[in-house]
Formats: sequence, C-alpha cells, structure tokens
Amino acid sequence: MNGADLIRAVDFVHREKNIPKEVIFASIEKAVRLAIHKCYEDDEDLVAVNIDRQSGTIIAQKGERTLEPEELGRIAAQSAKQMIIQNFREEESNSVFNEYQALKGDLITGTVQRFDGGAATVSVGKTEALLPRGEQIPGETHHVNERVKAVILEVKKQGHRVRIILSRTHPDFVRRLFENEIPEISERTIEIKAVAREAGYRTKVAVSSIDMKVDCVGACVGVRGSRIKNIVDELGGERIDIVRWNDSLQVLIPNALQPAAIEEVFLYPRLGRAIVLVKEDQLSLAIGRRGQNVRLASKLVGWDIEIMTHDELNEGIERAVNWFSEVPNVTEELVEAFIEEGFLSYDDLTFLEPAELAELAGVTEEQAAEIIAFAEEAAETVEVEPKKAVGTAGSSSANKSVKLLGGEGSEAKQNFERLFAPSEALPAESPEVEIPAEIEDAVATEEVPAEPTAEPDAVVEPPTAAEEPPPAE
Repeated sequence: MNGADLIRAVDFVHREKNIPKEVIFASIEKAVRLAIHKCYEDDEDLVAVNIDRQSGTIIAQKGERTLEPEELGRIAAQSAKQMIIQNFREEESNSVFNEYQALKGDLITGTVQRFDGGAATVSVGKTEALLPRGEQIPGETHHVNERVKAVILEVKKQGHRVRIILSRTHPDFVRRLFENEIPEISERTIEIKAVAREAGYRTKVAVSSIDMKVDCVGACVGVRGSRIKNIVDELGGERIDIVRWNDSLQVLIPNALQPAAIEEVFLYPRLGRAIVLVKEDQLSLAIGRRGQNVRLASKLVGWDIEIMTHDELNEGIERAVNWFSEVPNVTEELVEAFIEEGFLSYDDLTFLEPAELAELAGVTEEQAAEIIAFAEEAAETVEVEPKKAVGTAGSSSANKSVKLLGGEGSEAKQNFERLFAPSEALPAESPEVEIPAEIEDAVATEEVPAEPTAEPDAVVEPPTAAEEPPPAE
C-alpha cells in the first residue's frame, strides 16, 4: 500500500467509525512494530516506526537499518492486521460509549429493527440500542420499522460492545416531551420542578414560571389543550396532572392532591410526614384509585403523605396517647411532645436514634435506648394482636389533640368536646344488678371484636346514597 492509499484508508475509517485520525495512525505504527518483533524474535535492537501524516509514507527502522515491508513476511503482516482490527474495535467502542454517555437522559428517536423475548432492538444512528419490555409503557405494542421515541436510561460496556438501554417509562421521558412540545420550557421561562409517574396510568408534573406574565399551567396545556394533547398521544393516553409549584409545602401539597379539596395540612419535619385532613366525601378522591393520587403526590413533594378525616386523626391521637403512656420512662409531658412531633405509633418511635430521642425527650441515651427497644417489641405485638377500642380520654389528652390540630379555636376542639363530653343520660352511679352465674360466664368468655381501622393507602369507596353521612352542623 502506497502512502496515498493509506491516507484514503485512514480518512474512510475516520468517517465511518468516528475514530480520530491520530488514533488510527498510532494503531498502525504499533501494529508495524509488533510485526517487526514477530519477524526478529531474538533480536533486541530498538525498533522505531513512524508514519508521515501528510504523505502516508511508513518509515521503519531497526537499530540503524531501515526496513522494507517485504522483509516482514506474511505471518508478521497478518499479526499486524489483527492488531489493527482489534485496536479499531476498541476505539470504536470507546467512541460510541463516550458519545452516548454524554447523551444519557436525553430524548432520541430510533427505528425498531426486531424483537427478542418482548425486548425491542432499536436502530439509533449507526449503532443499536435495547428497549426492554420492562421499560415499555404497559399496554403499548411496537412493530418492526416503527419509529419510537425514548430516553437513554443507561450506557455500559460489555467487552468491545456498548450496551445502550432505552426507556419510555422513566419520568425523564415525560420531562423531555414537555421540553420538546412547550417552547417556554426549552427557553427556561417555565421550569419543571418535579415529575412523579406511574407509566401508562398517571403522571404529575410540577411547574413554575420565572415570568409573572406567563401562566405556567396554561402554557403547558396550550390553546384548547393542543400542547398537552400531543404529549398524551405519545404516552398512549396516559393521564397527566399539571401542578402549580410552590416553595411552601402548605400550598404545594394541596395542589399536588388535586382535584380533591383539602381542609388542613400538618407538617412533621422530623418524620418527613404530612398529615392531610379532608372531609369524608373527599377521602376517596384524595387517595385515588388504589392509592394512586396520594402516592404520586408523595413522590412529587418528597414527603410521606397520610390522608385522614378529622375523626380518624382524633382516634389515632387517642390511641397513640394510650400506647405511649405504657412506655417506661415516658411522662405525660413526653407523650405530649411525641404527639406534637407527629408520632402516632410505636413504629414511629423506632425511626429515632437513641441520641436523637434523648435530646427530644430530655432523658439519657440509655433510657432512650430502652424506650426504642420497648417500642420495637410493642410494635410487633400490636401488629399481631387486634387493636383495642379507644376509651374515653380525659382533658389532658384532648388538649394534646387540639394542639396538634391547630389551636383552641379550631374545628378539632369542637369535635373533641362533642366526642369526649360526658353523657348526661347516664346516672353517676349505676345500681347493682344481680346477674345469674350462667349469663355471667357466657359474657366473660365472649370475645370483643377489634375495632376496624382505615389504612391511608387503601382504596376507599365513596358512600352510597343510603349511607350518605349527615352534613356537619
């Protein structure tokens, strides 16, 4: 091969494989040196090989003597060829890896080539990527030669091959679609603050605007929903909720739980928990089908969210007061502190470290460790045994509940006064009545059924017309 042919070959490899020319020249020089060593195995003379980058002339020297290509022989030339091919594959792999590693998380468009066990092989430029079945939107079906959009989820090397994994279920896929369809987002006038998604079912996108004249929600929806419609079509009809972002969780959480109407939000930073109070007729709407609405809202704001009615919270507080009162080294003041911090179960106490609990409770770390150990054992017992009915509480526990719910003038205080007020219909002392022995034995052995409790993440069906609760006074 003369110099001109070598230069043309280097240019061709550079264009087709995207390998830098200098790397190609260096690989050829290295391969020629290997061929010379193969030809003169016992000779330890210094070998130098240089290629003129302009003319393509190869100059090989062994010691002081200049070698001609004909001296190397066929075996040495074959070794050089194999080494050049190996070096080119390595460089091509590195080039592809670096290119797509820089594009990780970006939106790309490719053509489906074939299927293997549900996974689609997608042609992306001059390479191939894999769209696994688990990264495809549930319910969607792709076909060969179909053009699909996806984000680059992962790029990793396997030997000389580069494995590119695509995803259509990742939240970044929705984020990139918004950037493509809505100019205000690509121009950074509107910012996507957070995305929470359950692919194929529902997505919540929190947006904010840096320009007070631009309505972030209206810009994302478009005229008569034209912009959001294109995104929904690409997602196969997936429902999208656009939420107005606010730095205050007191505002953001009700926005995230829309369309449910929220009454009050209580934040407990130590547990990263928010308790949201709703009316009975809004409970199922706030929770959503199979807990989807509250689950996505929790992911969006980054806090655990529990949906409760006033009555459920009151019962939970009274139950917590009774439980915490049984913990050793716990005073009434400490029970009140636990309630104010949002601890409503033994499990909540187990999340604390002894040092943290000692600082909160004003006890030693040894006593704090005993409290946590007791709570861990009690939590297992409570899970196994049915929960006991909550008895009538005194004024101190009612005051704790009122403090947790927002103060003396709140609706919670009125609820507690109605809930815990002594009944005037019963006499102060009931007359003693003689009970036959057989009836007394039957009553003593009868088991009292446990009071059912509502799980926050459960699906709560709205009451029927026959079961509609009376309106609050």
